[in-house]
This record gives sequence, structure tokens and C-alpha cells, in this order.
Amino acid sequence: MTEKLRAGIVGGTGMVGQRFIALLENHPWFQVTAIAASANSAGKTYEESVKGRWKLSTPMPESVKQIPVQDASRVEEVAAGVDLIFCAVDMKKNEIQALEEAYAKAGVPVISNNSAHRWTPDVPMVVPEINPEHLEVIAAQRKRLGTETGFIAVKPNCSIQSYVPMLNALRGFKPTQVVASTYQAISGAGKTFTDWPDMLDNVIPYIGGEEEKSEQEPLRIWGTVEDGQIVKASAPHITTQCIRVPVTDGHLATVFVSFENKPSKEDILESWKNYKGRPQELELPSAPKQFITYFEEDNRPQTNLDRDIENGMGISAGRLREDSLYDFKFVGLSHNTLRGAAGGAVLIAELLKAEGYITKR
Repeated sequence: MTEKLRAGIVGGTGMVGQRFIALLENHPWFQVTAIAASANSAGKTYEESVKGRWKLSTPMPESVKQIPVQDASRVEEVAAGVDLIFCAVDMKKNEIQALEEAYAKAGVPVISNNSAHRWTPDVPMVVPEINPEHLEVIAAQRKRLGTETGFIAVKPNCSIQSYVPMLNALRGFKPTQVVASTYQAISGAGKTFTDWPDMLDNVIPYIGGEEEKSEQEPLRIWGTVEDGQIVKASAPHITTQCIRVPVTDGHLATVFVSFENKPSKEDILESWKNYKGRPQELELPSAPKQFITYFEEDNRPQTNLDRDIENGMGISAGRLREDSLYDFKFVGLSHNTLRGAAGGAVLIAELLKAEGYITKR
């Protein structure tokens, strides 16, 4: 690529927005040229707008410090300077839906980290290694919105990345029942320990709305495209519990699964080792070379040791063994703000660009 695509970050002052800023520094395909947030931040430089609120351990990139923050609600002004936007805003669901559709109608591809459009029938919710074929519904969505270039694509909930990739690699054996418990980092709530001292030495056995998402969103990812809409799958049956634990980053899952055609342990390990998706075929910049890494050690994967595997974009698994009630059980791990949030959205954008859905405006 001789000229980078111009990327805007809507919601750029929050934790996920900051992740987008950091990930896009020196990206080979995209360059941040616009940052938008609430009216309270508008008019300040990006450095001024997040002063004292930069949550990442890496420093703020010099390239964005002097970018003036725009009012995210002034859609036409923001849209004029970008080829695509990444959206990570903290607003009510109906407000997010309206804002993202306004950007799409203005001709801008929107890659969303928000949950508002995950169940809109013609909006693809994508894990690039799992369901890239769902991008086909963009044509129907564009027709509905009355735009030739704009659209919305979303990434799924961060917690499901810690177990759905392993299950997807085994779909040939037809999983029928899944029990998953997720142990989720505080950054999933946009918090650090400084922000949330109550999480020190503590576990909270409830995350609002998370269990419904964890049970239903995999079925949409495994759904089929029919008449310009995504129809969710009917199986497997999934039940979950989602728990907040005192770690900074990384969602860990314990999983029990039964199959219609029970595989051997060797079959499972071979399926995980060899699993590749469209990002690996296309050698996308953010794609992990090894999507699923299995650890033989009994005490792995560990959140602190393994969340950053493949630059935080790989999935880890371990402790695969037969179970007395279900066929097998295992442990999974993913980085919630990289693979599960901003990094996953950047990978979606790379796939969309590689497949011709995003071009220079």
C-alpha cells in the first residue's frame, strides 16, 4: 500500500479508544487522522483531553498528541476527514445505534467495539478466523441504509473469544452441550485498580448482561446468511457464568463440552494445532500466525504469563481431559482488550480492506 487509509476513532478518549490509538501507531495500512469524543472534549488537543486519564502502560504516541478532538455528534465534519472509523463510545444503546448508522449513511465504514448493533440482522458480527462469510450481508445493509460505501461491522463480546475459537475448531464433531465459566479482567469494565480499589483481593460473581451475551452471541457467529440477514444457529446449547476477578487484562474460561460425534483427545489437539482462518491465509498485519496455542503443562495457560501470546491476538488453551459428566473439559484464555476489543476490531478492518469493502474515499 502506497498511501495509508485515514482512520478516525470515535470514543477516542476512553480505555478502548486509547487501545485503538496505541495499536494503530505505525500500522502499515491505517493512520489515525481524526479523533472524536463528547462535546466536553471537543476543541482540545488529544493530549489535553486525556490528561491524567491515559490508562495504558505504554506512552501516548507522539503522532496523536496534537490532533484536535472533534465532537462525535457532528458526523459530517468527522466523516469528511476519514476513510473508516473505529467506534468505542459510552452511550445508551439507542444513541449508539443512531450514531453508527449516521456515520454509515455518510458513506463511512464503521467498525464497532460496541454491542448496540450485534443483533441487527444485516450487521455482521465477526471473528475474522471464524465467520468471514458473514461480511456478505453488508450488501443488504448498504441497500437498507441507502449508501454505496458506508456500513457497520461489529466485533462480539470479549469473553467469548476465550472459548469459542476452540469450539469452532471442533464443529466437525458437532458440539451439543457447553458449560463455560469466564473469569474476567477489570479492564473489561474499562477500569484499572486505581479506578476500582474494591476489586483488590476480591471476586464479584456477577457482570451485568454478560451471561446472556456469552450464551447467545456464539450462536449468531455460527449462524447462516439467508436473504441478506444472519440467522443464528440452534446448537450447541450453551450455559455460562461470568465472574469478575482481580486481574488487569485477560479473560480465562473453564469449559465442559459434549459432542454428537465424540472425538479423541488427539483429534482435538490436532484440530486446534492446525486451525487457520482467512486472516492467516491473507497474512493480515494483526493476525496471529498460530491462532490457538495449546499448553501441555498442567498449570497453563495463566493469565499473567500467556495473555500476550501472539501480541495479544492469539488464543491459549490447556488442561484438555475427559470428563465424568461431559465428554471433555479444558481451559481457554484470551486478551480481552486486544483480541477481545480493539485488536479484534483492527483485524476486522484489515479483513474488510483486504476483501475490498474498505477503500480510499
